[in-house]
Amino acid sequence: MFDDRTHIKRAWIQAVALALMATAPWEGSLRAQSNQDPRPPVTRTDNVKDDYHGVEVADPYRWLEDQQSPETRAWIDEQNKYTNSFLDAWPEKDQLRQRVTGLLQIASIDVPRERNGRLFFLKRSVDQDQAVLCVRKTAGGEDEVLIDPNPLSADHTVSVMLEDVSEDGTLIAYGLRHGGEDEVAIHLMGVDKRTDLPDVLPKSRYSSISIQQDKSGLYYAREGLAPRVYHHALGTDPSSDPLIFGENLGPEQSIDTDVSEDGRYLVIHTLHGSASDVTEIYVRDLKSNGPLQPIVAGIHARFFGQVGDDTLFVLTNWNAPRERVLAIDLKNPTRENWKEIIPEGPSVINSIALAGGKLVAIYTENASSRVKVFDAAGKHLRDVPLPAIGTVNRFSGEWGNPRAFFAFTSFHIPLLIQEYKLAGGTQSLWAQVKVPIQSEKFEMKQVWFTSKDGTRVPMFVLGQKGMKLDGARPTLMTGYGGFTLTESPHFSPMAAFWVENGGVFVDVTLRGGGEFGEDWHHAGMLDKKQNVFDDFISAAEWLIQNHYTNPSRLAIMGRSNGGLLVGAALTQRPDLFQAVLCGYPLLDMLRYEKFLVARYWVPEYGTAENPEQFKYLAAYSPYQNVKPGAKYPAVLLVSGDGDTRVAPLHARKMAALLQASTGSDRPILLHYDTQAGHSAGLPVSKQIDQMTDEAGFLFWQLQMKVVPEK
Repeated sequence: MFDDRTHIKRAWIQAVALALMATAPWEGSLRAQSNQDPRPPVTRTDNVKDDYHGVEVADPYRWLEDQQSPETRAWIDEQNKYTNSFLDAWPEKDQLRQRVTGLLQIASIDVPRERNGRLFFLKRSVDQDQAVLCVRKTAGGEDEVLIDPNPLSADHTVSVMLEDVSEDGTLIAYGLRHGGEDEVAIHLMGVDKRTDLPDVLPKSRYSSISIQQDKSGLYYAREGLAPRVYHHALGTDPSSDPLIFGENLGPEQSIDTDVSEDGRYLVIHTLHGSASDVTEIYVRDLKSNGPLQPIVAGIHARFFGQVGDDTLFVLTNWNAPRERVLAIDLKNPTRENWKEIIPEGPSVINSIALAGGKLVAIYTENASSRVKVFDAAGKHLRDVPLPAIGTVNRFSGEWGNPRAFFAFTSFHIPLLIQEYKLAGGTQSLWAQVKVPIQSEKFEMKQVWFTSKDGTRVPMFVLGQKGMKLDGARPTLMTGYGGFTLTESPHFSPMAAFWVENGGVFVDVTLRGGGEFGEDWHHAGMLDKKQNVFDDFISAAEWLIQNHYTNPSRLAIMGRSNGGLLVGAALTQRPDLFQAVLCGYPLLDMLRYEKFLVARYWVPEYGTAENPEQFKYLAAYSPYQNVKPGAKYPAVLLVSGDGDTRVAPLHARKMAALLQASTGSDRPILLHYDTQAGHSAGLPVSKQIDQMTDEAGFLFWQLQMKVVPEK
């Protein structure tokens, strides 16, 4: 267990940008390697002002929104040179990179998808930058490579995704992604001959691909400014694919499509906004070639349905904030015939899967996974034993198949893939990802603290067993708090690396997520978004009060909506943190919905176009709340051109504003990769580069030393 000890005197690390202390052990090395001016590049300002409902708001760096202008590109180059002059000069970088390489350059494998006895999955060997798509045709057979993306680009930034597999296992749809973009091109391959078909769906943002049972074609949902469902007949020109559904949908909606396992039903989900408060379900009987019928419509709630035989099993929060499961007979789907088969309970049903004629429900209980198996009528059959407190995801099975696979992980437990037999409830280890860490020396616990408004909030704390708490442990906090996403324990190389070097890693279960149901989500969205930031700040204060750390040894990190989280934390409580790692963030909340796909997030955040919503957005929007002369923590903003989800302009504008405004001597840096993006797909070599720079920045700012590997 962790032990308490008295505080030690805090020592603020001085930013190398201005005034290194004479005793700094790497002063000479840093200055020798850096030819840059210690001050950041000067960024010009414009006198741009907007009027929001009678309130004038300045935006001096509006010109940085133009990503392709020569001036912006030159500015990015200068910022990267400035950032690299510091990160490359840190004397322990080579040693840190060596350890990071050991953590990331490993063999990996993903949960398989089974079709007709064949297993399809992604796996990567130690010497590969990108995972390859494989098939195992027989039990105990060899793994055959279907798609190896590594030769497809010189810098290994092309990755492959398995989109769908035909029911007989002879045809696959796969996507090729460049960098971290959300957009992919869809290809089709005959598995037995490993030959590509001429059919290629052009590069776009696809939310689902579903191959028809007879392999005559496929249905696909394409997102963007106009989410739509199309049908593609094999051998035809995709540009002439007929529109099936969605002609009236706009950027505030999302769409998903699926063909049932037996090939009979086409199921379409329409989500109205990212808050997922309203979902509609439409079904077409493909056997009779009937019209699309609305099964769920006009209900202000979330629904997600999957077909088993002629039943649509629906997970919903309708009259059940912690979710319940309904059964809808597709031969008689009127609302009065819906049946509740799994009622709402004290824990949240996070997802359901159909496998072996049964329902598998994955619950979230106090922010960690519990798995229960039910029969088709909703009778509880058994619980699925799990190895520790952690997370179950990617439960992969089919209604007519007696076995399934699922992934388990925790902060200090790398991915375990279990094979599960539905009939008897037996499970066995199918594969595991081996990472060179001594997880037996780690200890994870969940603690609860009181937030600003009195709400009790939990967080997970990971550290070394027997670690003495002296009030000065280097501590790294993270969180998310939005879109009903559940932050449960999952393996993190950064967390493992941090703890093995004597630090404490903390993941806060913030309001806005889905860990405790829809009420928890609503308590952290729209006009209640400030609760999320209050939770995070209160967690930091609790850690300090309970002698884990102090402000000079406390760092925070977050990405995407988590980038907004740490952006708000650093502007609201700059005194509380030493360093901030802010990745792919939303930061200008008055203009965010004007770019890329962000209009879809308005139900979660609101919009400054609305006078009442403008008030609370302006009150917390990080970009608008930077104060001249405030002593801000050291900040590393991370983004890149490949982010086609959250516009990189947020990071660019915030970097310029913080550099011009901060009254502290700690650095404000922008790490901008012209290939990296929001989604997965970065090659291992670039993952190593990125984690080395990010961890090195935090180690530098918190005065940490890399512990030699034993």
